[in-house]
Amino acid sequence: MSTLFSVGQMNQLGDSLEAAGFTPDDVTKLRSSPLLPDFRSVLLGHAKIVEVKHIIDLEANPFVPNGWEVEEHIRGGQLEWDPAKIALYLSETQRLGRSIDGHKLREELKGKPCYNANLLDFLLHYRELIPENLKGKSTFFWDTIYRYSGMLIVRGLSWDKDWDEGLVDSYKWNEDFRSLNDDFHPIFHPAAVPASSS
Repeated sequence: MSTLFSVGQMNQLGDSLEAAGFTPDDVTKLRSSPLLPDFRSVLLGHAKIVEVKHIIDLEANPFVPNGWEVEEHIRGGQLEWDPAKIALYLSETQRLGRSIDGHKLREELKGKPCYNANLLDFLLHYRELIPENLKGKSTFFWDTIYRYSGMLIVRGLSWDKDWDEGLVDSYKWNEDFRSLNDDFHPIFHPAAVPASSS
């Protein structure tokens, strides 16, 4: 326990962090961050914070899991990351509360703007940037279709229990995939699409 700072100062800091939107998890990360001295430099006016702009290359060839092949990959230009640009699309059948066969859903999505697996792999790399509205679902990236063992597959992102931690209420982001031979649930299996097209 620090003897340098008073309890009142620590409470003031806690209040300020809460007002700035920090979560307890953020404070834990901050405490162990190697960047903490850099934050002090900013506070003293010796450095400044520059917002990082992430550009996702949706034109590039997608990542291909071992033993898989790319069946179709629709290129989508350059995307400057902004979580507001991702919307969740459900087919008419799904919106009516019914599951839909993956092959039928693929046909329905043809010609509609979707995101490809390059965005998925960006999000898997920067999990802290994944939008909150994707939690509780397996969101699929339909502009990249793979083939594996004769089946067509679409990859996705899911928010699942963290069985490694062994805690009942512990969740984490995982890669997901689903055969187009399977049904896609009316609530839990949306497609990732540009926000303007949903």
